[in-house]
Amino acid sequence: MPDNKKLYQKKILSVKQIVNNKVCQVSFSRNKSFKAGQVVALTTDLKIPPRLYSIASGRNEDEIRIIFDLIPEGILTSQLSKCKKGDLVYVSDPFGKFICDDSPAYWIASGTGIAPFASMFFSGLHKNKILIHGGRKLDSFYYENNFIPALGKNYIRCCSQEKGDGIFEGRLTKYLQDCDNLPSDYKYYLCGSAEMVVETRDVLISKGVPFDKIIAEIYF
Repeated sequence: MPDNKKLYQKKILSVKQIVNNKVCQVSFSRNKSFKAGQVVALTTDLKIPPRLYSIASGRNEDEIRIIFDLIPEGILTSQLSKCKKGDLVYVSDPFGKFICDDSPAYWIASGTGIAPFASMFFSGLHKNKILIHGGRKLDSFYYENNFIPALGKNYIRCCSQEKGDGIFEGRLTKYLQDCDNLPSDYKYYLCGSAEMVVETRDVLISKGVPFDKIIAEIYF
């Protein structure tokens, strides 16, 4: 986290598990504007180093939502998942440059890397966008009930370990490898693990996508 990011106390508005014992969503009130795609630094205790989390809510909403993988051995995520309404957390102002505009683009995410694209979606930036989301299980496609009716065929779910109706069977990199034509004039936004970002970038470049059209945000 940048040294100049001050942390402020915020009251938790809600905590819920999106996927039991795997993925949680936490919300708190917003008092600063932000751009879809930005992050906040957050911790439950000033003795615990803050982590960066992409905002998953729309820029005009009154609350900020984040989602995170619940890691049993992780000090911060285990404490954060146990928070209750009214508990205090420490949060920075939003910052970051993973920003999308109205131009045609691909949004490509794995797991909870969907968060910045959810923010972009809820901020009304999904016109002319194709969303590709990769996950291991069928319960990995967070916010799919919002994406499906709005994006239709432009919402592609890639599942590597389970089968389902309307699901591409395989990793998202396999889906991209199977694509005949990927527009070279589109922007390609990637969010996920370092491994996913590197592999996806290599696939896109091999398909003729210019390097400067690929914008990445890595989850650690």
